[in-house]
Amino acid sequence: MSESQSRYSIVERLTQRKLDIMTAKFKLKEELIHKEQKISELRQDLENWDKDISEDISRERRQKERLVEQAIQIHSNFSERMADKEEIFDKKIIAIESALKSLEEISKTSQAST
Repeated sequence: MSESQSRYSIVERLTQRKLDIMTAKFKLKEELIHKEQKISELRQDLENWDKDISEDISRERRQKERLVEQAIQIHSNFSERMADKEEIFDKKIIAIESALKSLEEISKTSQAST
């Protein structure tokens, strides 16, 4: 009877060992699948990042283009107002020169009468 128990325990241990090895082998395949999934996730993250960066760059480009357009519009408006202001300044200079000429003539006539 001890011989059959001994064989039984050997068969039991070998069967358990076989199950342990099969479990370890299955875990290897699971781990490989997990690593493949990780690669897929990282690739997807990279693609999403590329899209996000591309969208961010496009958005920033549009903002900068709007700033340039605004600066051009401000320059254009200022240029138009500048011409009007220059005309006003020219008229004021002419008026001042006319007043100075009048004062000079008054000074000449008042000196001539004395």
